[in-house]
Amino acid sequence: MPMLIPDHVFFWHLANRRFPAGNFIRSRETFDYIQEPDVFHDVFGHVPMLTDPVFADYMQEYGRAGWKAMRYNRLKALGALYWYTVEFGLILEADGVKAYGAGILSGPTETVFSVEAQSPNRIMLHVDRVMRTDYVIDDLQPTYFVIESFSDLYHQTVDRDFDRLYRSLSPGFTYANTAVIDVDDVLHRGTQEYLLRGGRRSGSAPT
Repeated sequence: MPMLIPDHVFFWHLANRRFPAGNFIRSRETFDYIQEPDVFHDVFGHVPMLTDPVFADYMQEYGRAGWKAMRYNRLKALGALYWYTVEFGLILEADGVKAYGAGILSGPTETVFSVEAQSPNRIMLHVDRVMRTDYVIDDLQPTYFVIESFSDLYHQTVDRDFDRLYRSLSPGFTYANTAVIDVDDVLHRGTQEYLLRGGRRSGSAPT
């Protein structure tokens, strides 16, 4: 039966440089999108990224950070960081913005939408900002965050004083998933047309 493993088990595996994979696969009807991570998502989305040594180090440090987030009761904030980097992250390369997040790469529609559509925001990653930002789990993202490199992602997180950050965070999210705020380094300010038309519920094609 599709389900997520408990947080503490997931963090323990990551901290020990192991990545748990789902043991079921989506149906043809849900090929483009599925909420629960299946073996296709894990093996074709996550595993290739783990062959990059710096990204693998980031995942290990994320696992170690999970225990601290549990102590501070800030798993939602740490979850947002995972969502916007590991699952739905973009990277800025010399020839443009590319997708690397496993959640994007697991579905053909979002692979194109995330880097080409006019609808979503594309904003350079800032850890504090991302951890205060809500996200949507059942549709295409209104906002994507962009890293300069995996090394930059690693250092933005590992070098951050998370004890101090967690003490300053509120229990809920500060920013909506559509928000663009004054401190953002914006690569593209989206029209949010897809969301305004009702998203996946409307049956409209993403633009």
